[in-house]
Amino acid sequence: MTDPNTGIDGVDPGAPPSGTGCVECDAAGGWWFHLRRCAQCGHIGCCDSSPAQHATAHWTSTGHPLIQSFEPGEDWFWDYGANALYEAGPELAPPVSHPADQPTPGPADRLPPDWTSKLHS
Repeated sequence: MTDPNTGIDGVDPGAPPSGTGCVECDAAGGWWFHLRRCAQCGHIGCCDSSPAQHATAHWTSTGHPLIQSFEPGEDWFWDYGANALYEAGPELAPPVSHPADQPTPGPADRLPPDWTSKLHS
């Protein structure tokens, strides 16, 4: 989909986020390090440092190329297809991040004691 306001392929600024946490991690009882939002459909997935890397898996399965950070205070985009970082991009439907009081990593009650050893670099 091309955003008619920006002309950017892979963006639907009206698509709301799918929730406040990684869809797949929540379904499986897992945890994440940071969250990413698909700019085309709003899917929330975990970052590549997270054990399950669901944001990249979403791109691989759907072809939706652009994600935005779903962390408070961050508004950068990543384009998987171009392997490029953009410091800013089109405004997406709110909310633009997970709740500020939601811990990172999270959810806190699902973190294993050795969570740092399970991160990808």
